[in-house]
Order: sequence, then C-alpha cells, then structure tokens
Amino acid sequence: MAIVTTSKKACAVNPLKMSQPIGGAFAFMGLRGAMPLLHGSQGCTSFGLTLFVRHFKEAVPLQTTAMSEVATVLGGYENVEQAILNIHNRTKPEIIGICSTGVTETKGDDVEGFIRLVRQKHPQLEKFPLVYVSTPDFKDAFQDGWEKTVARMVEVLVDPVDPGAPRDAFRVNVLPGCHLTPGDLDELRTIFEDFGLRPSFLPDLAGSLDGHIPDEFTPTTIGGISVDEIATMGQSAWTIAIGAQMRRAAEAMQARTGTPFRLFERLCGLLPNDEFIAFLSEISGKPVPVKYRRQRGQLADAMLDAHFHIGGRRLAIGAEPDLLFDLSSMLHEMGAQVTAAVTTTLSPVLEQIKTQEVLIGDLEDLEELARARDCDLLITHSHGRQAAARLKIPFYRTGFPMFDRLGAGHQMSVGYRGTRDLIFDIANLVIGDREENHQPTPDTWRTTDAGLRVQPPQLH
Repeated sequence: MAIVTTSKKACAVNPLKMSQPIGGAFAFMGLRGAMPLLHGSQGCTSFGLTLFVRHFKEAVPLQTTAMSEVATVLGGYENVEQAILNIHNRTKPEIIGICSTGVTETKGDDVEGFIRLVRQKHPQLEKFPLVYVSTPDFKDAFQDGWEKTVARMVEVLVDPVDPGAPRDAFRVNVLPGCHLTPGDLDELRTIFEDFGLRPSFLPDLAGSLDGHIPDEFTPTTIGGISVDEIATMGQSAWTIAIGAQMRRAAEAMQARTGTPFRLFERLCGLLPNDEFIAFLSEISGKPVPVKYRRQRGQLADAMLDAHFHIGGRRLAIGAEPDLLFDLSSMLHEMGAQVTAAVTTTLSPVLEQIKTQEVLIGDLEDLEELARARDCDLLITHSHGRQAAARLKIPFYRTGFPMFDRLGAGHQMSVGYRGTRDLIFDIANLVIGDREENHQPTPDTWRTTDAGLRVQPPQLH
C-alpha cells in the first residue's frame, strides 16, 4: 500500500496539474452541438484553448464570459447573460456548458441564480439546456473537473425513471474517465457491439475529437452524444463506469434512474480485461467472440516477449490519479518497479499503486525523485520532456497535454489490443535507448597509450 503525501513547496515549478475548469470544459466537448463556456477572464479561456488545440491538432470550441477587473468586482451577471445570448443566437448550439474559474469563484458569483434570471428575462431560453458546474482552478485538478461535470450532466440532463420500469436489456451506459482517449472509446465501442450491446457514452469524445473532417463547418462540437440520447440513458439495463473518478456519476445515475452500475477501475492489463470481457458476456448472454480469445493470446505473448526488456526497470511516472494507477499497475505486472510516482489530486486508487510513496506535486518533484532513484524510464505528458533530457533517460508521453507528437487522440491502452500495443511501444523505447546509449561497439572502445590494453566499456 502506497503512502500518499503532498509537496510542501510554496509554488509549482514545472506544473504537472492541468486545471479543473478545462477538465470540465473537456467533458462538455463530448456532447454533440455543445459550446463550453468558461466564466472568467479571457486569459483563462485562451490558455485552455491553446492546450486543447495543440493536443488534438483540431479546431476546438471554447468561449468565455470575458470578465474584466470591474465586472469581477461588481458581479458577472451581465457578462453571463450576454455570453449566453451571443452563443445561442450566433452559433445555434444544442447545449451550453458553463464552468466557473478561480476569479469568479473568489468573488462568489451565483451562476445558478444568474441562469434562472436569464431564463425569466428571455423566454426563448426557458427550456434550452444550460448546465453549470463549479470548477474553481485554485483547488483540485483536471480529473476533478471532469468528474464533477459528468456527474452534473447526469443530474440535470437524464430523465428520472421509475426503478420498476422496463429496461432495454441490450443498452448500456458507459461513463469513461478523462484518462481515456477517443481511440480508447472507439475500441470500447467495438467491444460492446461485438457482444450485441448498444453503448451510450457520456461524454463521447470519440464522436467529437477523433480527428475526422466534417462535411460542413460548425462552430460547436462536431459529434458526440446528443442531449436527447442523454435524456433516455435511464432506460439502459446497466451503467459501466471506467476509472475511480466515475463512481460519482455512476452513483448519480443509479440514484436518478435506478440503473445498476459496475465500476472498472482500470482496463489496461490482462486480468482487468478478463474481468471486463467476462462481465460483458454475462450481461449480454453471449459467449466471448473468437477474436477476443485470439487477442488475449496475443497479449499474453506480448507480455512474454517484452518482460525481458521491461522487467526490473525502474520507472518514474507523473499523471492524473486514474492514469497513474492504470499504467503503473500494468507495468508492475510486467515486472517493472515504480520508484517515483507523482500525481495531481487525491483519489482512493492512489493507495493501491505498487510503490512506496505517491506524491501530490509537480514535475520538478518527479525529476528529483527520479534522479535520486536512478530511473530507467520517465512517463508523463509533454511537459516532462526537459526533465527526461536532463536525466538522460527514455521518455514515454501519455496523458494531457501531448503537443509535440501527432496522434495523441488515437493513442490506445484499453482492451487486449490497447494493452498489447502499449507494451510494445514502451519495450521498443527501452530497446532503442539501450542500442543508442549502452551497447558497446568497436567504435566505443578506448585504448591506452601503449595501445595494447582495451578499457572495458561501461555497462548499465
């Protein structure tokens, strides 16, 4: 059991954490025709928008209430009203999702009250979906913003259902954590459909941020789950939550509709996917398709091939709690040692991580821990590249943001296939580093002045 501690530094030197508001806005991007709106200054929104555009290499919808110093002091009702009206009239969204920021939370704006006044003053907005989530960026992290927003979507947008009402036996709700990519969601959708199940993903980033080019330009999100489909999620037979962060939303769904849920804390690794596939077979009443039996064999073979290269390696990982738990658990099962682990916020899964200590801190903390423990591989998002260069160790990019590589939205780690590909990527990274930096060749041999004795190469 890991001991969870918190860094005592007065500031973050090299930030690992992304803020709560952009985590909430990210969740709204998984809804069709949505326009996320940050209630705060223009700078807050511009910074978050830059992160999303650099990560996905796509046009990303994100608006702001553009709070000035005077508006912040006097209250932001007029800014919220004007922003909602402008967005509603000009971009014609199906839903507007509003996330607060630190400056408006510090002032204490009653945004729920603002929304009620806006609806009263403008009858055309009386039934229009407006969802507000409190996400101050002076506390918590990206994962917390996503968690709160998805739970709030369930509370506001899902129609209540009598627990005794008939349900669609082949329809399932899927609540994915923010650590899953659009590529992960595509893979999960295929798995569900191969069992004859019809999944409704909330949010569905695979529909909006999977990198496809739409037939026509739209200023809102270009895909995802619709508001109408969300309203009927209570008719599903099961809710499947992926990641500990989604327990809150799954419990909200059960309280509102009576739909039972099953939480899978991770879907990266052999045993977690065995449990997942067995559960789908149970609820669908169908045998496991042959393709997944074959994929399981491929994963087992990949683990056998790669454990010679991954086993015994010392790893430094910095990530949001669910992603940290996902990757570290799989690599521990491959024989690696997680000797440095840093995360962004508290979570019940942190104590389960197979390491001595998990530190809530920044990338400077991760670098210091990695240097002290002489790690062989650094795993974190793109802001860790300078630390990896200073430590002179291989660097595997994962999480958000990933702005110096293409294909971040298609990176996959779930299911038998995703786990297999992840193992190969990491093993090949380690093999490449050994070949480049550690294997002796005739060109690296050094002779003495006498030219007779050969100095043995340094092996690591």
